[in-house]
Amino acid sequence: MQDQLQVIPGDQLLGIIIGTVFVFLGLAGCCIAAMRRRSGVRAILWLGIWSVMYGTRPLTDSLTAMARLPHWFRAGLPLLDTCFGYLIMVAASFAFLELTSGKLRLFLKAVICVGLAIAVAGIGFFILTGSENKLMPYNQLLSTCTLLVMLTVLVLPELSRRFLVLPNRGVLAAGTILFALEALFVNIARPFGYQPPAIWDTLGFAALLFSLGYVAMQRVFLNEHNLLSIEKELVIAREIQTSILPSTSPELGNLRIAAAYRPMTAVAGDFYDFIPVDENRIGFLVADVSGHGVPAALIAGMIKVALQSCMPFAHDPREVLRGLNHILSRQLHGHFVTACYLWLDTANRKALYSAAGHPPLLRWRGGKLERIESNGLLFGVNPEPDYPVCDMSIQQGDRFLLYTDGVVEPENATGDSFGDCKLEQVLRNNASHTPSEVVDQLLSEIQRWQPASTTQQDDITLIVIDAV
Repeated sequence: MQDQLQVIPGDQLLGIIIGTVFVFLGLAGCCIAAMRRRSGVRAILWLGIWSVMYGTRPLTDSLTAMARLPHWFRAGLPLLDTCFGYLIMVAASFAFLELTSGKLRLFLKAVICVGLAIAVAGIGFFILTGSENKLMPYNQLLSTCTLLVMLTVLVLPELSRRFLVLPNRGVLAAGTILFALEALFVNIARPFGYQPPAIWDTLGFAALLFSLGYVAMQRVFLNEHNLLSIEKELVIAREIQTSILPSTSPELGNLRIAAAYRPMTAVAGDFYDFIPVDENRIGFLVADVSGHGVPAALIAGMIKVALQSCMPFAHDPREVLRGLNHILSRQLHGHFVTACYLWLDTANRKALYSAAGHPPLLRWRGGKLERIESNGLLFGVNPEPDYPVCDMSIQQGDRFLLYTDGVVEPENATGDSFGDCKLEQVLRNNASHTPSEVVDQLLSEIQRWQPASTTQQDDITLIVIDAV
């Protein structure tokens, strides 16, 4: 190895060292981007690709001159050098694109399109004619114009604030200015017969690359800090939302009750509550806010507050739903809410049910599943709707199921919904089980129904009530 290094000229050895360093740094940047996969890391990815392309060029120049390398290997290096020579401008534009906004972003997209067109044509010329630099002057002109535009934006604070998404532009401005001054000096010096050392070009590019890498990493860390803050706030929001839901199911002499609440995200738009009046009378409310996440969760919290004003007429489902709609309709701001309310009076063996655009109440009686629909308009459509009430008797052994559409809508690998038929099958197969066992079995069947790689698509709420 020592003998081989002694026969390599100094400029070739320097090119190998410089190229290897930039290729290594570029690959490291690509690995960081691949591992983190967070917002803003695409700038790191394109910087890595840019660095690899830049480092490959001096490597190919040095390796091409080494006669000891296999002929087939040296024969492919000019094509690689030509490809990277044309495409390096495109990679640089993609890196800057991730740090810009507005019209500057549109400008860089146009530059990328023109650069790709020049690259395709230039590489095609090389393959057909062997000419490596046929269109390189156009590529260099495009690079110069783009650099001048970026330099102008970076130097002028007003333009920076308008077109750049950077926490601090100073480092990037300094690196870009150093690179531009070096490029300007080289272009002026060459016509006068002076050839600056190649190391100057390397140092200028290194200044630009490291300044870009610095601001890109700074942006990534800032985004991650913001994401961590949001995640902490969501944890608090979930704790607050959980606190407004019933912590346990009420225990009544003639009823056995079990409930489940499975939000799709940290916070959910589903809501349920119990309104026990005495040992024999209780109301059940289930609601589903359109949409998901924080906006839906805030409205779900409003339902809890609105329900307090409906306590005096908890025995009347029509008035409960009308009261909720009256309070919420002015606060929904484009959202809608479905809801259902079931009132059970075991002393008088009487049940009352009404709903607002909600999936039907299911009653299991005597080995048969009945769908009970008594729907009015969902909340937020009409300020004064009417909600019809279904009056039913209660018999020993009756089982009632209230739920949101997240129970029946999950799809399997073939696109079939869980649906009412599958729901009826689970209830039939578990007719002798307790409400809590039925709830657990339903959740397990829903999970098995969906492909293992599929995440939960909607919030799930269900309540199972047995009359014993």
